[in-house]
Amino acid sequence: MAVKKSELYSSIWASCHELRGGMDASQYKDYILTLLFIKYVSDKYHGRTGALIDIPEGASFQDMVGMKNQSDIGDRINKEVIVPLFKAMNLEGNIQLVDFNDDEKLGSGKEKVDRLTKLIAIFENPSLNFAGNRAEDDDILGDAYEYLMRHFATESGKSKGQFYTPAEVSRILASVIGIEHSTLNKISAYDPTCGSGSLLLKVAAKAPNPQNIALYGQEMDISTKTLAIMNMWLHGQPFGEIKGRNTLADPQFKDGPNALKRFDFVVANPPFSLKNWSSGLTPSSDYFHRFQEYGIPPEKNGDYAFLLHILASMKSTGKGAVILPHGVLFRGNAEAVIRKNLIQRKLIKGIIGLPANLFYGTGIPACIIVLDKEEAESREGIFMVDASKGFRKDGNKNRLREQDIHKIVDTFDEGDEVPKYAKLVPWAEIEQNEYNLNIPRYIDTQEEEDIQDLTAHLKGGIPIRDVEALKAYWEVYPGLQSDLFEPLREGYLKLRLQAGEIREAILQHPEFKAYEQSLYDIFEQFKAQNRERLRGIDGQTKPKDFIVDYAEDLLKTYTNRKLLDRYDIYQHLMDDWEERMKDDVYLLIEDGWVAQTQRILVKDKKGKEKDKGWTCELLPKSYIIQAYFQAEETALKAKEAQLDSLQAEIEALEEEHGGEEGLLVEALTDKGKLTKASISKRIKVAKKGEGPVIEEEALILMNQALKFFEQEGKLKKAIKEEEAALDLLAYNKYPQLSEEEVKHLVVEEKWLAGLAVDIQSEIDAISQRLSSRIKELAERYDQTLTEINTELKELEDRVEAHLKQMGLSW
Repeated sequence: MAVKKSELYSSIWASCHELRGGMDASQYKDYILTLLFIKYVSDKYHGRTGALIDIPEGASFQDMVGMKNQSDIGDRINKEVIVPLFKAMNLEGNIQLVDFNDDEKLGSGKEKVDRLTKLIAIFENPSLNFAGNRAEDDDILGDAYEYLMRHFATESGKSKGQFYTPAEVSRILASVIGIEHSTLNKISAYDPTCGSGSLLLKVAAKAPNPQNIALYGQEMDISTKTLAIMNMWLHGQPFGEIKGRNTLADPQFKDGPNALKRFDFVVANPPFSLKNWSSGLTPSSDYFHRFQEYGIPPEKNGDYAFLLHILASMKSTGKGAVILPHGVLFRGNAEAVIRKNLIQRKLIKGIIGLPANLFYGTGIPACIIVLDKEEAESREGIFMVDASKGFRKDGNKNRLREQDIHKIVDTFDEGDEVPKYAKLVPWAEIEQNEYNLNIPRYIDTQEEEDIQDLTAHLKGGIPIRDVEALKAYWEVYPGLQSDLFEPLREGYLKLRLQAGEIREAILQHPEFKAYEQSLYDIFEQFKAQNRERLRGIDGQTKPKDFIVDYAEDLLKTYTNRKLLDRYDIYQHLMDDWEERMKDDVYLLIEDGWVAQTQRILVKDKKGKEKDKGWTCELLPKSYIIQAYFQAEETALKAKEAQLDSLQAEIEALEEEHGGEEGLLVEALTDKGKLTKASISKRIKVAKKGEGPVIEEEALILMNQALKFFEQEGKLKKAIKEEEAALDLLAYNKYPQLSEEEVKHLVVEEKWLAGLAVDIQSEIDAISQRLSSRIKELAERYDQTLTEINTELKELEDRVEAHLKQMGLSW
């Protein structure tokens, strides 16, 4: 039975987190990711002739398994696995080896033995078997790595989370540089501040042929450089060159002593506003002439130093993208000079403003500056995108959603202007603004002010201006406007119906129904086009390619559909993919179209397993019951409704007669509840003459309550028996399901039906938005000032009359 990937990743993280103890996450990650690396290369190459790596005898992951519970486990891992393995890979001396015998970090004695033993056990999970996985479609490894890196970055704090660029941002950079459209036979890509290498690998993944790209990266921090090298191997790029040292002071990729090596594509997420950027070099006499034509960045801010290094590392047809803080767009003095020179040379193709609090280590907003040397002279301006408002909260950070990424990339690639979002800013306009590139100067994202109409407040009526502002709706429902409004006087309209009737009037309007039907037909068409794609999932399906093709078709289907945002529709599918569908697809790839049940076994504190029932991940019990046992479920629900009603009667008795002087107060438990036992005890005591006599009315109520409790007991027993019977019916149905039945239930009832509900929610929101706005306008101007004054005068007169009756004057 396949293991759900989402559960696999979270269980790995939970296990790692539990074993971490007091170690800092930025250190602990080195142990976890090293183990993941050793597991990967062992599965991939151990015992294979002609393999890329000849795993030394005794240096595989399985050899580490044999070291579990040994008193010298840490020393043996170091000497028998780590050193020989990395030497065989020609990495010795090029990386910082993790010390698995470090008492200070891992503890000493039995504590260290137990910790390392449990760590190794985590990676023994059968689902973490990379022997048969292709690196180019290795979702198990890639997703597990991203999951772990994101969590380590989240916990590493302000100063140590910079080794990881959020995957969502990396994907944008990899897309906007246009590498996927490259026609070059051999592509080179470079990241001068590569961190763990995730950004560089996202670029490689976007290349037309990821195996036909040469990757180059430089990282000053040696432990992070080690991480990047391992990452290259883990993602099928073992020949990627990762070097160390300070990129600005000592660039490692050169063509001769005084010339930088140049690349087709360059990307970077350098440290923001680095204060000591010039340490180790003299900018005014830079050997590589990075600042000569543009200017020297300020001594205590290295943002432009990295940008200029990137520019110098690009070929004459090169393209690049760099993440920098917003300050580079508008700061003055030396940076203003550099910015002006870049603009005048037309080297900046675009700027994308990102939301704040995306990055680990800082909460400030950043932007992506896209550089392009090719066809610079023919460029008409800078294409700006303000994507600062598109994100979702994820703990204490913000994260870009799938719809945000897609919208940014689509808009940038197409170059279409979108009000309040994207604009091509001509060079002349930038010059008029003194070469200031601050995005709000060119794109106004402020919502239009909702103006209060004084004349409408004085005389009543809804301003035509406000109704015409809803023109997007009237274009779709041209007759609805006249059916909702009638003229009142020049410039003002009157609502034809009551405010509370607006929503129903819209829902029942023929034009609304017709448009809703057209949207329904569109979805039916989408289902018909994709039904075979969904039903055709098998062992050859590549999950990443599958969801891209499926989601793109949905996006295309809802393009140019009025009143609907295609990216909102797209997000529903992508959310469903992450939450449910992805796990289903992996199960189908590994197990086929078979709905397998499995027992839920839970260990108690003594280690004894207890059976907690059963489950089916691919087809939960609810789908089987809905399809085959509706009558039984209906009967069960009827009894549950009876039970709810009966318990409400009991609660009503408690509330009405259980107060301080209530007739049933002496029959309550210590917690103030009526129970069968508490009532019986009260009656029994009274019969023995050992307590107060029960009044006749109270006795009637008690007998009534006892009758309720007797009925409740019978109902609970019947419900329990019927639940067990229904559970058994469903359980026995699974082995009888044909492949065709499984396909129907999964595709139609689970996937497509769920997506239909999500899309319907977007359609329902159309009428909700329109009716809410009309109701708001109607209520705003419902009472004129004269009517308000008249009402106020009437209230004043009534108060004055009451005061006179009391002998008081106003």
